[in-house]
Amino acid sequence: MAENAEGDLNSNLLHAPYRTGDPQLDTAIGQWLRWDKNPKTKEQIENLLRNGMNKELRDRLCCRMTFGTAGLRSAMGAGFCYINDLTVIQSTQGMYKYLERCFSDFKQRGFVVGYDTRGQVTSSCSSQRLAKLTAAVLLAKDVPVYLFSRYVPTPFVPYAVQELKAVAGVMITASHNRKEDNGYKVYWETGAQITSPHDKEILKCIEECVEPWNGSWNDNLVDTSPLKKDPLQDICRKYMEDLKKICFYRELNSKTTLKFVHTSFHGVGHDYVQLAFQVFGFKPPIPVPEQKDPDPDFSTVKCPNPEEGESVLELSLRLAEKENARIVLATDPDADRLAVAELQENDCWKVFTGNELAALFGWWMFDCWRKNRSRNADVKNVYMLATTVSSKILKAIALKEGFHFEETLPGFKWIGSRIKDLLEKGKEVLFAFEESIGFLCGTSVLDKDGVSAAVVIAEMASYLETSNVTLKEQLSKVYEKYGYHMSKTSYFLCYDPPTIKNIFERLRNFESPKEYPKFCGKFAILHIRDVTTGYDSSQPNKQSVLPVSKSSQMITFTFQNGCVATLRTSGTEPKIKYYAEMCASPGQSDTALLEEELKNLIEALIENFLEPSKNGLTWRSV
Repeated sequence: MAENAEGDLNSNLLHAPYRTGDPQLDTAIGQWLRWDKNPKTKEQIENLLRNGMNKELRDRLCCRMTFGTAGLRSAMGAGFCYINDLTVIQSTQGMYKYLERCFSDFKQRGFVVGYDTRGQVTSSCSSQRLAKLTAAVLLAKDVPVYLFSRYVPTPFVPYAVQELKAVAGVMITASHNRKEDNGYKVYWETGAQITSPHDKEILKCIEECVEPWNGSWNDNLVDTSPLKKDPLQDICRKYMEDLKKICFYRELNSKTTLKFVHTSFHGVGHDYVQLAFQVFGFKPPIPVPEQKDPDPDFSTVKCPNPEEGESVLELSLRLAEKENARIVLATDPDADRLAVAELQENDCWKVFTGNELAALFGWWMFDCWRKNRSRNADVKNVYMLATTVSSKILKAIALKEGFHFEETLPGFKWIGSRIKDLLEKGKEVLFAFEESIGFLCGTSVLDKDGVSAAVVIAEMASYLETSNVTLKEQLSKVYEKYGYHMSKTSYFLCYDPPTIKNIFERLRNFESPKEYPKFCGKFAILHIRDVTTGYDSSQPNKQSVLPVSKSSQMITFTFQNGCVATLRTSGTEPKIKYYAEMCASPGQSDTALLEEELKNLIEALIENFLEPSKNGLTWRSV
């Protein structure tokens, strides 16, 4: 009897008009239960309906994901604002509609699909399955699809888009986010991530194509369609071949006595970093056995983000000590970012920040360019780039050495797009970075790349070792020559969007309406740039040179003491981030004084502008 009652209820759930008292929610529930063919996620919605959980149903079904700094990203699970089979099908249908409009040769050139190793058993959701569904939607519409047959580093997708001359590509990944998350990262034909207006237009097309088409759920097409090709071997071979362009000391690498430990953080990186080391002439790096193979639970780390420092690098540091290896390289789970640690003479580990690594990369890439340039190469044709919240060290190097430096909005999608523009104008881009350990050496890929960055750092360390210089010592030399740049980046967690909005609105109306603050505690403010509104007090017309970005909050303060500080919201997580840097001229060498000034300014910034206790913000903790 109970079984029949349960069956009747399920039947009613599927066919009854829903009467929650909210017509929008009733419609959304009906759509979900009609369209979702994944039993696990369908059951999640049915259970919420059965238990009268209307608020949670509303949260899950009455809003959609939007494109942030890394595409669509959310938790895996049931609902239109989550990553799951149905929302990935809808997103791909919208992509198809938009690409069909943009490219008359879409069905000749095709589309690239890659994926990482994430998964969630409770939703029957994995990156591989979502990649297959992405491919199925397009194959059903007679679009050739280059679907990688196994997991790959994120940079392989933009690289493949360019190499195969595809119109676009998608990487299913949530990079270094928590294990519950996944994402849908879109690349344009240029090999760079999409920027406006493509993101907004794709979202409009998704809204117009929410009901799955015939064939969209048919993932068997991946095994049967002649239009599906596997680009893995070809792309891996070409990528490794292209790496040679940024290898300058192969013979020296083959003789080095340095040993390296590499951790791939339970993600995709192991095999690819091993291959890259081989290309550069190195012996293979020593892998961390517990973290070498994919594990969607990231079971040996509290969070899968190598940027969090020593606390998450524990296993690799202990292995390095045991193996007498001085340098640890950590790629994040999708291998697009890199953390580096070096053992010091006092037996302590120095974990470099993204800004410190960028100082080393900037020095190295320019030094290698200068030593290997052709006779007619002009330094005025050379560029380096960084996001505006990153260190200004490349700017200092550029001023002294005569090349160009440019800033972009936060997010590598802006860097990739700008590099493409520069290359089309015949410029040479040596290096680009964002402070959150995202680096790009050379321009074979137009996105950050942890695989190439890992092997370039290894070559740099091997070269320095021949002069008995460590990475940390070389960093000091860079700062002595170009000026000390001391930076601190951290964040607060805030799960309440209205609170975040209020914090930034208060800064725009500080002591009176439409007035920004003139001081932060005792620190006088020289200039303010608000990219959200397009205001910049340093410009004659008070207009920001960087594009306006209304969808996120970001305000930069330039202080009279030479410090630059930015407050911004994260594009992928519920965070308010702060970035602060003291930029000293080459003559200033009292680092203790600079550090003290920076520390005091950050304290004032937090206390006066973020007010964590009043606003219920949670300090970053690992």
